[in-house]
Amino acid sequence: MARKRYKPEEIVAKLRQVMFWSRRARTMVDAIRQIGVSEVTLLRWRQEFGGLKIEQVKRLKDLELENSRLRKAVSDLTLDKLILQEAARGNF
Repeated sequence: MARKRYKPEEIVAKLRQVMFWSRRARTMVDAIRQIGVSEVTLLRWRQEFGGLKIEQVKRLKDLELENSRLRKAVSDLTLDKLILQEAARGNF
């Protein structure tokens, strides 16, 4: 069976659905089945997106993307700096 990748907005919506179904006197297992994910997935989602709103999740993902891009840029520049230092010493 193919895995489905959910967008952060979809995850927040599914977490809200679970809360809705669990308040309607159903068991948590029934609520999890209603949204079509496993208990482990739901627990992981709650840990990552627990009390966030959709706008906050979008902002979080944008910041994570920018952070990874900046980390890559810093590592590239650090590598360039080390190469230039070696070349300046004459150890090439």
